Amino acid sequence: MKKIILIEDETSVVSFIKKGLQENGYEISVAFDGKTGVQMVESSDFDLVILDIMLPEMNGLDVCKEIRKTNQHVPILFLTALGASENIVLGLESGGDDYLVKPFKFIELVARVKSLLRRKHNGSKSGNS
Repeated sequence: MKKIILIEDETSVVSFIKKGLQENGYEISVAFDGKTGVQMVESSDFDLVILDIMLPEMNGLDVCKEIRKTNQHVPILFLTALGASENIVLGLESGGDDYLVKPFKFIELVARVKSLLRRKHNGSKSGNS
């Protein structure tokens, strides 16, 4: 089972995403602030990071940069309400692999998750995902 960490501070968003991804066969861990998210990623082996930008303790852009210092390979999907082109560029330039703006269609989130996991899997291991 693929392990995903969701770094998001809105409890309603967390419960919606967690429930939906678990129903799709993923194991979900949650961090409600940026610092905890960085610590969890550094201490566990996750297959994917889903990351909000507006977080307490440390914003998502800084979280992404911290993760990239020690982990170049884990895919990072920004999931945020900040939809301006400048924000998207900042997210991708900080080390993000993809960017999805809230509100979003859950089917699109699942498709992006599958795509990022497939890319990671094909880049690091042989076989099927």
